[in-house]
Amino acid sequence: MVKVPLYAKALAGAGIGILVGAACGTRPIVAGIGTQELGALGMVVIRLLKALATPLIFFAVVDAVVRIRIPRRKGFALLAVSGVNAAVAIAIGVGVARLIHAGNGSFATVLAHSQASGGAPQALAPSRHTDWLAGMPENVIDPFRSNSVISVVLLALAVGFATRHVLERGGEDERDARVLGAGIRAALQACTRLLEWAVQAVPIAVLCAIAGLVGKSGLGVFSSLGAFLGTMLLGLALHAVVYYSLLLYALGGRSPLVFWRGAADAVVTALSCGSSLVTLPVTLRCLKGLGVTTSSSRLAACIGTNLNHDGIVLYEAAATLFVAQALHLELSLSAQLAVAMAAVLAGVGMPGVPEAGLVTMPLVFAAAGIPDAIAPVVLPLVLPVDWLIGRCRAAVNVTSDMVVATLLDRIVPEPNSEIANDHP
Repeated sequence: MVKVPLYAKALAGAGIGILVGAACGTRPIVAGIGTQELGALGMVVIRLLKALATPLIFFAVVDAVVRIRIPRRKGFALLAVSGVNAAVAIAIGVGVARLIHAGNGSFATVLAHSQASGGAPQALAPSRHTDWLAGMPENVIDPFRSNSVISVVLLALAVGFATRHVLERGGEDERDARVLGAGIRAALQACTRLLEWAVQAVPIAVLCAIAGLVGKSGLGVFSSLGAFLGTMLLGLALHAVVYYSLLLYALGGRSPLVFWRGAADAVVTALSCGSSLVTLPVTLRCLKGLGVTTSSSRLAACIGTNLNHDGIVLYEAAATLFVAQALHLELSLSAQLAVAMAAVLAGVGMPGVPEAGLVTMPLVFAAAGIPDAIAPVVLPLVLPVDWLIGRCRAAVNVTSDMVVATLLDRIVPEPNSEIANDHP
């Protein structure tokens, strides 16, 4: 029996939702249930994804800090290269979104709908998500309650380093710290499994949410999908093909053509499965073929892979600006800086699983001060094309892992480095 991929189900759900919404409008379909009730049902899955994202990021960051051991020189090089790549990704994403300005009020009917529901303010003033530098939360629950990804990641780093310190110090408290570390790892696995289950319900959520939206607002709300898709793919292509090629040539001393030939299998695999984690064995094999040492390969592709989510970082930043433009909402400078910070932290905290950008997008919206009521209405609009963008994001993430591994060999060469010849 052939397994139908998630993107095909999402497209089918979108098509059925459009037909149901256009045919029924606001009229009841059966037993008094209409498209608006279907829309409310679809939002449940979207809100569940948002609710799962915050604890998932928290446990992923704590687990990484506790378990990872990084050589000092290569660790600093990894942080430096990954940081520069993320900054460039944000610059390209924001630059493409601002230059093309493809949003241009496209979701105005969505804004009107959320205003009617009492969800949209008159202006986007800095909120609790953008003034986080002014003071820390009053308790550890508030960041989770408000889905403040920046505060959650900072809290996770503090917990992770404290647990690691106890483990390294040893003594009678070491056993308790190991139990805590194992519990965090188990919680991460549980959250990941819940996320996988929730993502499987996305096609039904798309059907219901789009039926409700089209039933109320008509087909005009989809006029910007082509512009949204074009903006995202252009930004990802510029970062992967142009920026990485220049970086490899200027800093890595490698021919971009040789690199792309050697990386082709991993990039195509990521495009097909939409996950950098699933692609990991292929990534390591390609790095071996490119002559990258085992140390650099594993440091970049296994340990530091969460630092190399340039695809997610670029997408989150560009998508947030696109949505703000589409809703005629002007982001202040502080809000744009918060978007950049939240996009980086969301990329760092998110495992390389399919639909990762979809899960973290509401958190970046929140960091920008975009009203909470807008995200559940906007997300169903972009879901029909997110499967394609998601695969391109995964390909950029995998390429980032391979570029960073290649540069680590150049920046911090090993005295007796040999071509990798073992298995992970």
